[in-house]
Amino acid sequence: MDKIVKGVLNFRKNVYPQNKDLFGTLATGQSPDVLFVTCSDSRIDPNLMTGSAPGDLFICRNAGNIVPPHSNETGGMTASIEYAVAVLGVRHIIICGHTDCGAVTGALDVDNIKGLPHVKEWLGHCRSAIEIVRERNGIPSDQCVGHEHLNEAIEENVLQQVQHIRTHPAVAARLATGKVHLHGWIYNIESGDIRCCDHNERTFNDFDVQYEDVIKGLE
Repeated sequence: MDKIVKGVLNFRKNVYPQNKDLFGTLATGQSPDVLFVTCSDSRIDPNLMTGSAPGDLFICRNAGNIVPPHSNETGGMTASIEYAVAVLGVRHIIICGHTDCGAVTGALDVDNIKGLPHVKEWLGHCRSAIEIVRERNGIPSDQCVGHEHLNEAIEENVLQQVQHIRTHPAVAARLATGKVHLHGWIYNIESGDIRCCDHNERTFNDFDVQYEDVIKGLE
């Protein structure tokens, strides 16, 4: 806690005074442009990696950057997605996975997490990704998908969560009218690189290639 307490003191003394006008504006409301869904992993910092400020991102985090398919059962992710899209009017949704993901590692071999019943049930939302990897590599159903397929599974998991979020009514409506756009990202913790795809793609591109037009507009 020493580091946390020191950080709060520094925020109050230095960071907040330097950004007082920004926080004054944010005190009366928010209008983020992006819903950012990512993993709870402590190594991921959405604001740091995107260079964004408070108020720019509406962030949802959970183990495995999972978006459960829409159902009549209300959950935190379902409510947050609905609010971000229908009320805040975000224009972009980024689902960001990452290398060395512990959640996807657990989904590869659920027997290793049998002592964690809630984690096991939650990771059931990764099952389609794991089964795709299994089918693609010809792995028998009575065998676990090995750790050598982790990176492939991490990518496929992001693609599947992008498909899941399309089932949410508020998202489906805005997609149909072109008012929201979906992005799938994979963040490499070691290199800092990001690979991307949009909701109509099945493969990931380098960040500079995916957003080439945007980058040119910034030059």
